[in-house]
Formats: sequence, structure tokens, C-alpha cells
Amino acid sequence: MGYFKNKNILVIGGTGTIGRGLITELVKDEPNVIRILSRDEYKQFIMEKELDDDNLFRFLIGDVRDYDRLERAMEGIDVVFNLAAMKHVPACEYNPSEAIKTNITGMENVIKAAIHNNVECVLFTSSDKAINPTNTYGATKLLAEKLVQAANFSKGTARTKFVAVRFGNVMGSRGSVIPLFKNQVREGKSITITDPTMTRFMMTLSQAVKLIMTSAEIAYGGEAFVLKMPIIKLQDLAEIIVEETCKKLNMCFEEVEIRSIGLRAGERKFEELMTEEESEFAYDLGDMYAVIPPTYIKDMKKYYCDEKKAEIGSYNSSDMEAISREQVRQMLLDEGLV
Repeated sequence: MGYFKNKNILVIGGTGTIGRGLITELVKDEPNVIRILSRDEYKQFIMEKELDDDNLFRFLIGDVRDYDRLERAMEGIDVVFNLAAMKHVPACEYNPSEAIKTNITGMENVIKAAIHNNVECVLFTSSDKAINPTNTYGATKLLAEKLVQAANFSKGTARTKFVAVRFGNVMGSRGSVIPLFKNQVREGKSITITDPTMTRFMMTLSQAVKLIMTSAEIAYGGEAFVLKMPIIKLQDLAEIIVEETCKKLNMCFEEVEIRSIGLRAGERKFEELMTEEESEFAYDLGDMYAVIPPTYIKDMKKYYCDEKKAEIGSYNSSDMEAISREQVRQMLLDEGLV
């Protein structure tokens, strides 16, 4: 019997790519109800028609910034997934106050509403950009992580366990480079990449969903779970997408130019999964790491005393070996992204 069987579940920001993938998998565990809260009524309309099950799904219009709406939406809920975020780096750079309202104040609202309703588990989706952040988006995710971890130890008598997961780039998600590159090829444009030396931690949608569901089930509360993800060179990714897309369109891939346009506002050439300081308090669970907040290590160390410690070091995409071009190609083909 799955962890989510007969549970009442709320997915905040559930109409996005990850939300839709998560809901598809949650259904297999036979939950009692799945409430989907977002502020985009058109996406909800489309999703409601696709799912076509009024007994299992409830669609709620609302915003993570609105505490009263969250409090009502969580009534009777067991598990909350907070996927809502302003996540595009340049948009957050140019609109920092809006990023704060959604990514930080929104998380604070989720925490308060969950404690009020005595929710069993709250899972927050963070980002590798939260590690040593150099942009507004990463900084807001870092602060949201801190809120989640602190909530787990200041919740009073509430049963709620608060947990975070750190994502890399999810391949093919809305607004990511893969659909952008494919569209540029179809339109006969040159491919534009920010920097050919850029590296990223990449994960598939199915890996992201599995990380979310597994973390909610195994967490004691207060951890940040990080998947062991492959590192991909942006140049390799662009070249393979051009080759595979041209093959399908009967185009000559040599005629498609790949142009470097420089880093966008707030962007950096590499990402990190965890800092060297964090790795001292991290545990290797096989396909993922559990990162324990140093502030609460005394409270949590007992849960992981039998687990293997992670190797101490900086988990940085510029210092670690990237996977080969053919491995990148296979990942894209396996996920049906090219």
C-alpha cells in the first residue's frame, strides 16, 4: 500500500509541467482526493477536461500569496506539495519584489496554513540555484528553504513534517531551453546559447516526480533531499537538439548556426548541489543525498546514525565530469524530448 493511498492531497502550482507529472503518478497510489490550486484558470480548464474525474480532483483558483485562500484550501488535507514559484532568473532579477512575494512570503503562508490545519507533510520544491546564490531567484529559494527547515522545529504541537527537495534543470519543462532550441530550428533561426562553457545539473521529469514522492514518504522533517544528477554541457545539448530536430524535419543540421549571446541577467556558468559546509552534514542514500541543516543537527542526527555519510566537498558542476554527448542524446530520446 503506497504512502499516498487514501490521503487528501493539495498540489499548489499543480498546472505546471512538474505538477502535471506529479499528479499522474499520485493517481496510481489511489489517494482520496487531489486538490489543484493555481492562479491560471485557463490551464485549470484544459487540465480539468484532460483528467475528466470530478470525484478525485478539485480545482481551486488561488494564489500562494493569499494566506486566507491557502488556509481554506488546506482544510482536511494530509499532504501539501508547494510547486508554486517565480522561477525564471531574468524575470526575478527585474522584478525582485514580486519574486519575494511568491517564493518567500508564499512559502511562509503555506507553513502557517499547514500548521493551522495540522497537515501531515509539507514538501517544498527548491533549486540548485539556492546554493551560494548569485541571483534573486536563488536567494529567494534559499530563504524559503530556511523557512521550511525552521518550521519543522518551531511547529509546536502540530504533527506536520516540513521537507525540501532541490531540483536541477528539469529537461523539457515549460520555459526550459529544449523546447526553445527546437522552436528556433523549426523557424529556421540560428540557435542562441548564452555561453558554450556553461554546465548544468539535469534531471528528467520522471526523476523529479520520483524525488518528490520518495522524499515526502521517507523524510523525518527538516531535510533537503538532492538527487544525484548528471552534468550536461550546454554546447552538447544544443548540438544534439539541432541534429535530432533537423533529422525529423529533413533539414541539414550543418546549416543551423549556434550563436553565443552572453549570460542573461542573474545567470551563472555553473550550478551547485550543496556546499562543502553542507556536505559535512549530508548522508548518501544511494540515488540521492539527505542534507541536514547544521542548525538542527543535534535534533536530527539520531535518524541517520546508520546511514553512510556523503563525501565532503563542493558539489559543483564546473568541477565534476559531464556525461558524454551520446549519453545526453540517449536521455533526450528516452524521455521523448527530441
